[in-house]
Amino acid sequence: MTKARVANGPYRSDHVGSVGPADRTGLARHAACVAPAFAARTAPEYTGRMAPPRFRTRLFVTLSLFAVLPSAVLTLLWATTLSTALPLLSGSAAWERVAVTGERALAAARTETLSSTTRAALAAHEQELTVSVTDAHRYRYMAVRAVPIVVAVAGGALVILAVVASRVAGHLARQLSRPLDELVGWTDRIARALPLPAGPPTRGAPEFAVLRNRMRVMAADLDTGRARALEAERLRAFRETARQVAHELKNPLTPIRLAVARLQRDAAPALADTVDVLATESARLEEMARSFSQFGRLPDGPPADVDLGELARYVAKATVPPHIPVSVDVDETTPLVHGHYDALVRALSNVLLNAVDACSGVGAAAITVRVAPQGDPQPVTDGPPTATSVQIVVRDTGSGIAAEHLARVWEPYVTHKAGGTGLGMAIARQTVEAHQGTVELWSEAGQGTEVRFTLPVSAPPGPSDDGVSR
Repeated sequence: MTKARVANGPYRSDHVGSVGPADRTGLARHAACVAPAFAARTAPEYTGRMAPPRFRTRLFVTLSLFAVLPSAVLTLLWATTLSTALPLLSGSAAWERVAVTGERALAAARTETLSSTTRAALAAHEQELTVSVTDAHRYRYMAVRAVPIVVAVAGGALVILAVVASRVAGHLARQLSRPLDELVGWTDRIARALPLPAGPPTRGAPEFAVLRNRMRVMAADLDTGRARALEAERLRAFRETARQVAHELKNPLTPIRLAVARLQRDAAPALADTVDVLATESARLEEMARSFSQFGRLPDGPPADVDLGELARYVAKATVPPHIPVSVDVDETTPLVHGHYDALVRALSNVLLNAVDACSGVGAAAITVRVAPQGDPQPVTDGPPTATSVQIVVRDTGSGIAAEHLARVWEPYVTHKAGGTGLGMAIARQTVEAHQGTVELWSEAGQGTEVRFTLPVSAPPGPSDDGVSR
C-alpha cells in the first residue's frame, strides 16, 4: 500500500490510497509534462558569449606578461647584438689582408741581396705575422661557435625567469584575488541582508584585514538601520491602527456613558447590578480608548524645561498606593530636561503602574525611583558645567518577568495581565525615544524588575511620523 499526494495534477490533492496502473500512468504523464518546464526554469540561460576569465586568471596573466615580455625582448636584442658584434671584433678579415700583403712584401724583399741581420728580422716578422693570423682565425672560430651557446644560455635564463615570474605572479594573484573574492561575496551577502561568515579570514595583505573589519562594522550598522526602519514602519502601522480603534470606540462611548448615567438614576433597584456592570465595562472601554489614543499620537505642543525630580515625586505619590513602600531619590545636581511634561508623566506612570501590579501580592515588595545626571559634565555659557543626560531608574522587588517574555516587553498589544491593553510600556518607550532618549529593562522572575529611562538635557527636535526625532 503506497500513499500518493499530487499537488497539481489530474488527481485530488488529498487522495490517499493504493496506486494502481492507471494512477501510475497518470503520474508518469504528469512528471513528463512537469520535467521539461522545471528543467527550463532551472537550467542556466545561454547567452552565446563566453564568460570572462576570473580576476585571479587575469591578474596572473598580467603579472606574468609584465615580467616575461620585457625580459624576452631584452634577451633577443642582446643575442642579436652579440651574434653580430663578436665576428666583427675578431678582425680576422683584416689580418688576412695583412697576411697577403706581408707575404708579397717578404717575397719581394727576398729577391734582393740582404744581410744576415735583415734576413733574421724578416724571418721573425714572418713568424709573428703567421702567429697573429692563426690567432685571428682561432678567435673567429670561437666567436662563430660561441653565438649559439650564448643564445642557448640566454634562452635558458629566460625560461628560468619565466618560471620564477609565474610563481611570483601566482603567489601575488592568490594574495590579491582570494581576499577580493571573499569581499565581493560579502557585498552580495550584505545586499541580501545575510550574516557575514564568522570563520577565519582568507590569507592576504594586512590591509584586507582592516577592510574586513570595517565591512563588518558597516554590515552591523546596515542591519541596525534595517531593523530600525522595520521597527519604525511597524510602529507607524500600530499607531495608525490605535488611532482608528480609539476613534471607533469613542464614537459610541459617549452616548453609552450618558445612557448608563441615566439608568443609574432612573432604573429600578432590581436592575442595579446590571447597570453597575454596564458602568464598569463602559469605563473599561473608555480607559482602553484613552490608551489607544495616547499610543496613536506622539508628544505634541511646544517643549519646556522639565524638572524630572519633581516629576518623579509627583508621579510616585499619585500612582503608588499607600500600602506599597516607595522611595524617591533625586540627585540635587540633576539638570532640567527640555521636553513634554505631560508625555513624560504618562511614560513614568505606566512604568510605576506595572511596578505596583508586580508588587501586589508580594509580602515585602517595595519600589525605588532614582533620578540622577549621567554623562561627563559639559561647560555652559554661564554657570557650572552640566551633565549631558538624566537617568530615571524605577526598581521594584516584585514578581519579576519571565525570561521568555523579556524580548517582547516593549512591543505594543503584548500583555500578560488580565484586562490589560499591552500599550503601557509601548507608550513609555515611544515617549522616551521621541525625546531622543533610550530605554533599558532588566528583570528576573521572583527577583524584581528595573527600568531605566535616559533622556538628553538638550532640547529635542520635533518628532516625525515614524516616532524618530529629527
